[in-house]
Amino acid sequence: MSDHKTFGGIPTENTQYESSKVVLLPIPYDGTSTYGKGADLGPNAILSAAENMELYDIETDSEVYLNGIYLAPEIKEKSSPEAVAKQVEAAVEKHLNQEKFVTILGGEHSVSIGAIRAFKSKYDALTVLQLDAHSDLRPTYQGSTHNHACALHEASFTTNLVQVGIRSMDRVELPFLNKDTLFTSYDIRSNDYWQDDVINCLGKKVYITIDLDVFDPSIMPSTGTPEPGGLLWNETLDLLKKVFSDCDVVGFDIVELAPKPSLSAPDFMAAKLYYKLLSYKYHL
Repeated sequence: MSDHKTFGGIPTENTQYESSKVVLLPIPYDGTSTYGKGADLGPNAILSAAENMELYDIETDSEVYLNGIYLAPEIKEKSSPEAVAKQVEAAVEKHLNQEKFVTILGGEHSVSIGAIRAFKSKYDALTVLQLDAHSDLRPTYQGSTHNHACALHEASFTTNLVQVGIRSMDRVELPFLNKDTLFTSYDIRSNDYWQDDVINCLGKKVYITIDLDVFDPSIMPSTGTPEPGGLLWNETLDLLKKVFSDCDVVGFDIVELAPKPSLSAPDFMAAKLYYKLLSYKYHL
């Protein structure tokens, strides 16, 4: 359970629900992961790292916390991934109805299923931009359609799904791929204009889901299934900055941090990424 009262230790006046533009929803769930465990510890590790982060962003010359960041109570449901998805959908829908910019810290990637459902209900023509090492398109896995390996299967039918950084998948997922909106790590290496090509695939309303294993393990080893050949920090931020500049990003999640007690850099990187995305949202 998180013992944090605010994000980054920001002043109390910037944390009140009524006046905050941003809602941060922690979902410490790790019920279906199959290799490295610990994603349930991710949200608290990110919040702990954020306590030590500078709140002035050099790139955007801003202090985005002044827009208000409300740290919502964490979702404690753990009985099944289906039950988690239901609670996440209801919580996100409640905050969207209050016109908040809803952001999520997971937890494993299955927590995104309910979030995407809520955003899809509000925005009919929704693009989901997935940054991930794995395609997560299995229709079912280990007896559940809500397994972390199935996190984007539903979205592949209900939204304009654009996948970036993919470099691992099972053959069973092939029928669900849209090769026109798929940018594997191998495609990226051979295309100097891949970021512009990604932008051209996006619609106006974009929800971003970031599995931290999209990053190369050399900078992000603290994930359940670290895959070699991933993205690096600056190229990822360059893409995300373009997305926020060109589209209306309506929300995002960051998932799959499995913190290691002796390694704090990945936790800090995840916290920095979260704050960067908010800075891009409000100060580009």
